[in-house]
Amino acid sequence: MVIDTRVNLGGLEMSTPLATASGTFGYGTEYAGAVDYSCLGAITAKGVRLDPWPGNAMPRHVEVPGGLVNAIGLQGPGIDAFLAHHVDEYERLFPGGPKMIVNIWGGTVEEYAEVASRLEAAGRKSIAAIECNVSCPNVKAGGHTFGHDTAVLGRLVAGVRAATRLPLIVKLAPNVGSIAPFAQTCADNGADAISLINTIPAMAIDIEKRVPVLANKTGGLSGRGIHPAAVKLVYDAHRAVKLPVLAMGGVYEARDAVEFMLAGASAVALGSAIFSDPGVVRKVYDGMLEYCSRHGFSAVSDLTGALAD
Repeated sequence: MVIDTRVNLGGLEMSTPLATASGTFGYGTEYAGAVDYSCLGAITAKGVRLDPWPGNAMPRHVEVPGGLVNAIGLQGPGIDAFLAHHVDEYERLFPGGPKMIVNIWGGTVEEYAEVASRLEAAGRKSIAAIECNVSCPNVKAGGHTFGHDTAVLGRLVAGVRAATRLPLIVKLAPNVGSIAPFAQTCADNGADAISLINTIPAMAIDIEKRVPVLANKTGGLSGRGIHPAAVKLVYDAHRAVKLPVLAMGGVYEARDAVEFMLAGASAVALGSAIFSDPGVVRKVYDGMLEYCSRHGFSAVSDLTGALAD
């Protein structure tokens, strides 16, 4: 049985339902020779902002039971260096390869919009969509995080939408009372899709020194331990709005990806699992096809929301 692996994520045509999560795959070239890129429909570049950003002090990640806690701090070279160096290198190594989703962030709506505008104006063939990271403080709103206030979120999404025609994905914060109003705000202001979930706020303490392990004190938890929470949020968002969902959080096996699809995701991203096993991309891809064949699904896209309830 030949399975159709193509999916559409808010206008982003992907050859397979698998992508990589921002912050876990560098700028797309770092895993050359280690990951089977033919299994990926898209890669998501780590966060890009208008100007270079140093990130947080070391140490900034620690392994914990069930995953990783990180406080990298969105270190990056800025939009100009990203386009001049990282995109060039990606297109040289992977001509015609997986499409690139560029994760963007900033401190104001204007900064987000400027980055989005420059990405479109660059006209690079590999850049196929934008993902807005809204888990950032809005400096014009007294540091209030974009992703925790629907009014602020709405202005951000509308501002970026006005700046680009590229498919616009909004990466929502998981630590809110209900995901539904935030997903609806994205839909109302022109987003083409949403991605769930970002890391969950977390902390690790060195009990011998009685100090936080991370220099930033707190960070974000990713990995296997957050998967059930992510599934629930994807399910809630799918029921609340018609926007496609790019799901991520604790995908280590094909069953994890299938679970996300059944909950309502249109595509699935892998992140922390690739650190320890780059071969997991091929394993998840093959396992999803096996599941479709065993259950009579002729297209992976038919899994979306296919719960028997």
